[in-house]
Amino acid sequence: MSLTLYFHPLSSFCHKALIALYELEIEFEKRVIDLGSEADRTELQALWPIGKFPVLHDHARQKDVPESSVIIEYLDRLHPCQAPLIPDDWESALEVRLWDRFFDLHVQVPMQKIVSDRLNAAHGDLARERAALMTAYGMLERQLTARTWVASPAFSMADCAAAPALFYASTLVPFPADHQHLSAYFDRLTQRPSVKRVIDEARPYFSLYPFVDAIPERFR
Repeated sequence: MSLTLYFHPLSSFCHKALIALYELEIEFEKRVIDLGSEADRTELQALWPIGKFPVLHDHARQKDVPESSVIIEYLDRLHPCQAPLIPDDWESALEVRLWDRFFDLHVQVPMQKIVSDRLNAAHGDLARERAALMTAYGMLERQLTARTWVASPAFSMADCAAAPALFYASTLVPFPADHQHLSAYFDRLTQRPSVKRVIDEARPYFSLYPFVDAIPERFR
């Protein structure tokens, strides 16, 4: 197998890379990394000393590619298909990259702080993080007016980022009832075959998620 993805099935950033791999129909081998295992951590750090997943190893090129957005850019360039995840047009590509960063920085970051607080039983003041998610939801509600996908007419890297970010964030701060465009977008995302596959593969691990009871029954 030419490609190996070092990942964990519960990780939102790994979900993002997996969705891209499934969208592009690229064959690859999976290597699940347990960060609680010293041997697994050492193996991951040999590829990317930061010690975070996902990391893609390209055996043919002998190249290690870390970071979910960079992995998707790498795959999109080296495995072109009829429906690229990053448009060829520069302005369209810039819009996709903008919303990709939006989900990683302004949805994933506050979401992960809330989850980390629960895991560490820190009982911190998370009002700022919850407010940040509400602000992000409002921006998305406006962005998704009359749009099927968040950044371009076709499903893109930004949607790969959106699916796991919104999946977990919505278990912490539900979408407001009047955010109908956002709710409809989330439904489209979770009905996408690549996203459904990732959720199916993560399901056996949901019990490890500290807010598992907030995951909608339809996904469990």
